[in-house]
Amino acid sequence: MNIWPGLDEFPHDIGKTVVTIGVFDGVHRGHQKLICRAVEKAHELGLPCVMITFDPHPLAVIRPQAMPPILGTVEQRARRADELGVDHIVALQFDRALSSLEPEDFFEHVLQDKIQAAAVLVGENFTFGHKAAGTTETLQKLGEKYGVEVDVVELLKDHGERICSTMIRKALLLGDIRKANWALGRPFTVRSLVVRGAGRGGAELGYPTANMYFGPDVAIPADGVYAGFFTVLDEAPSTAPIEGTMKPGVRYMTAVSVGSNPTFGDERRSVESFVLDEHADLYGRYCRVEFIDFIRGMEKFSSVDELLTHMDRDVAKAREILADADTPVENLKEIN
Repeated sequence: MNIWPGLDEFPHDIGKTVVTIGVFDGVHRGHQKLICRAVEKAHELGLPCVMITFDPHPLAVIRPQAMPPILGTVEQRARRADELGVDHIVALQFDRALSSLEPEDFFEHVLQDKIQAAAVLVGENFTFGHKAAGTTETLQKLGEKYGVEVDVVELLKDHGERICSTMIRKALLLGDIRKANWALGRPFTVRSLVVRGAGRGGAELGYPTANMYFGPDVAIPADGVYAGFFTVLDEAPSTAPIEGTMKPGVRYMTAVSVGSNPTFGDERRSVESFVLDEHADLYGRYCRVEFIDFIRGMEKFSSVDELLTHMDRDVAKAREILADADTPVENLKEIN
């Protein structure tokens, strides 16, 4: 699969294509349905499948005050799309110039001239063009005019509720990681460099943690303790051998604390992972945390001893949850 950072980089000698277009934040089950339909159509017509996404998120340009935290980067979207069979991804730079295009100009410039679409597949809530003036009906009329097949795919729903990125963000805010994972079709994950924390975990508490910090632009679960899996990714900036028992690419059981540390008066929000039964120097390593289930909310304890008692219980509960997970560790497909 190829990732193209814009229309000018997309090779024009590819010929006709089958296109699906959207933000695809999180590449959840609804997105997967649409992408799979596009891949099927591409196979049917014997053409390459192209997924067009936007970077940054359109709301970051149009209404930055309403911009939600993102569920995943363009690179993460690309990994998921690759697994689903997409041949090319075009990450359109969403800026004022692009947002000012009228629907027909967008169709002609992007889908016709640059991507050479023979067929376009979108969700039934798709809008495009200046001030979102273009609807699926507009798209179908333009398809008829320019000789492009347009398929509008019905949105995926569960008991009447639309599966969407907003649903997943709400579930994360409530700590309902099971619902978020179900809507995603896989465990919710975060990726980041491991940085130095306050140093209390190992030295004072006997629970050394791998710490990650995230800004408000990245979605993370509600404050609390979770059971999950931790993986060291064999990627830059450090690919030197790890000091300790852990190896890159292996998924390890972990108890994860999300939020600040109220017992110690620390206000920064972080994701802190205590990897069960392993030890390693992970500072500067690029790592991934998968969230499997919620254990308890964040609490402020009256003493370190009370905190330690609860941490012991958290680790035991995490071990119990992960041992009884529906999908055994060795059989769970690689999560990106």
